[in-house]
Amino acid sequence: MTLDEFLQYMQSQKPVEQGSPIFGMFNELSQEALKITMELNNKYHTPQKIVEIFSELTGKKVDKTFRMFPPFYTDCGKNIKVGKNVFINSSCHFQDQGGIEISDGCLIGHNVTIATLNHELEPSRRQNLHPRKVKIGKNVWVGSNSIILPGITIGDGAIIGAGSIVTKDVGANTVVAGNPAKILKKIKSEV
Repeated sequence: MTLDEFLQYMQSQKPVEQGSPIFGMFNELSQEALKITMELNNKYHTPQKIVEIFSELTGKKVDKTFRMFPPFYTDCGKNIKVGKNVFINSSCHFQDQGGIEISDGCLIGHNVTIATLNHELEPSRRQNLHPRKVKIGKNVWVGSNSIILPGITIGDGAIIGAGSIVTKDVGANTVVAGNPAKILKKIKSEV
């Protein structure tokens, strides 16, 4: 199976059965991600070198305005897309097989987890996976220690309060916080 075939399948959001070629590709990509993140996390790199390493991890050219403070953890890497002027703070965990898209100007706080997979509910099929893409709009600020669950869309300009668990979509220019995250207020745009 090729990487393009894997990404197309994951974009379809169809279930992934244990033992299938897609499931096998999970293991292959996770080993590559482990190797690249070990390089990223275990010695100092200049901001420019981090852009290079993150580009290798994602398999896509990352804009030179991208910034990250390692360590960073992922079990795939190839289904992450980041825009311009994105900052990812230290100790973030991205489970990106289902797809993670982070738009321009986003700030991701310390120790944020973004999950894109759920397991089958039926115990005999619990190893099967259900991918759901996470999409984060422009100029979003995700506070430290937040968790974004599979299938969530966060609108442009939103703020996710520190320690939140995001279980539902978040509208544009909305502040949410808590477990589960609830709307606290709307942000008035100056434009």
